[in-house]
Amino acid sequence: MQTQEELENQPHYIFICSDAVGETAEAVAKATMRQFAFKQVKLKRFSHLKTEDEVVQIVDEAVANGGFIAYTLVQPELRETMKEEALRKGVRAVDVLGPMLQAFIDTFNDSPKRTPGLLHTLDEDYFRRIEAVEFAVKYDDGKDTRGLPLAQVVLIGVSRTSKTPLSIYLAHKGIRVANLPLVPEVKVPAELKSGGKQLIVGLTMKPEQLSGIRTERLKAMGLPFSAQYASTERIEAEFEYADSIMKALRCPVIDVTEKAIEETAGIIMQWFQEF
Repeated sequence: MQTQEELENQPHYIFICSDAVGETAEAVAKATMRQFAFKQVKLKRFSHLKTEDEVVQIVDEAVANGGFIAYTLVQPELRETMKEEALRKGVRAVDVLGPMLQAFIDTFNDSPKRTPGLLHTLDEDYFRRIEAVEFAVKYDDGKDTRGLPLAQVVLIGVSRTSKTPLSIYLAHKGIRVANLPLVPEVKVPAELKSGGKQLIVGLTMKPEQLSGIRTERLKAMGLPFSAQYASTERIEAEFEYADSIMKALRCPVIDVTEKAIEETAGIIMQWFQEF
């Protein structure tokens, strides 16, 4: 009988199948993977499936590797083939979209378009997301404070508290985000105090975790680990200053310690909807 350590270290496979790109099923699979300790989970994505033969081959590969399948197939014949082949060959296949499609049909008495890839259609929403990403890049890290009054969400916090990745993630949801590092030696720009209509969110973190992150950053840059940037005294001083600014602005604050980007973004999006 295998030990728990052996189980955690042996390869595990999840096959992602879609008649479009497959990003939805992959995102769900990755979110699920974070809840488990297995170190060797491998995702294999099959996109733009068009024939039933392709589905059969994927099921056979899942059988050979002892994995399971997560799929988003909107074409009825491909979905049926996947269900039948997986059942016949004893492979677990998770229909990521199916229950949601059926709930929509049952509740609203409507029929789906059965068109793969609608998520990536070049519509108004798509161009809004592109604009938001360009905005986030332009007004990242306080490079141009003129963007603060134009933003829908402004993220503030000391260096290395996930402001940039959060900005880009939220931008992909179509939200215009600017972020500003809080540094004791740098005066807070007047644009942040202008009382605009944007949601200002403060980000904080446990000092010991931030010290570890900054130490790794120094290592990557080839700088000495003893630099003031990662010292306990410097970090405590920065947090004290940032806390005073956040209290003065009366903005909500999120402790991002041990939080995934998606989790923090989910909180911010909820606040944004209610703002």
